[in-house]
Amino acid sequence: MPWGLTRFHQSGQSHFVTFCCYHRRRLLDTDESCRIFESALERVRRSYRLYVYGYVVMPEHVHLLLSEPNCPTQAKVGLEWATRPQQYTLADALKSLKQGVSRRLLGNAEHFWQKRYYDFNIRNYPQFVEKLRYIHRNPVKRGLCELPEDWEWSSFQHYSSGCEGRVEIESEWTARKRERAAGRLCPAVELPHSSQNRA
Repeated sequence: MPWGLTRFHQSGQSHFVTFCCYHRRRLLDTDESCRIFESALERVRRSYRLYVYGYVVMPEHVHLLLSEPNCPTQAKVGLEWATRPQQYTLADALKSLKQGVSRRLLGNAEHFWQKRYYDFNIRNYPQFVEKLRYIHRNPVKRGLCELPEDWEWSSFQHYSSGCEGRVEIESEWTARKRERAAGRLCPAVELPHSSQNRA
């Protein structure tokens, strides 16, 4: 994480995060390594109660657009959260994600990832859209594919068609799906942070 930047670490706060492989080695350049990363991201999403809005796995780095862990209110604390010794932060979730991937691919947590990472607070909806577009266009910009939909290891397919992938993406589609399941579909469902404006 860069030094000297003001951070917001509130439950549900959105972040654009980038972290790189050690010495920018191409450790994520196989289908197997990308599947392992996606599997670990989904596990961390569930365990830490994150919303993942977007991601892309590149050969030597990863971009994520996600929320700070959702901590329950006092009334909603269940046995699972009551037994945890502390409230978790995004840094805890990212540490777990990085350790899980490196252990699966290298057998240990050393020298797979660079120690520091870039963390940018999303303060308003235009920033959210800008970062999501950046994530999905990154493989095209790098010359790895011609169109965002050609890159398998990102959340673009979800946004283009609403299809479910290996990582659950929080979007208008998933919000509508939850409402259908609950029997209360609203005519217009917005992204969770579209009304947020902290600029």
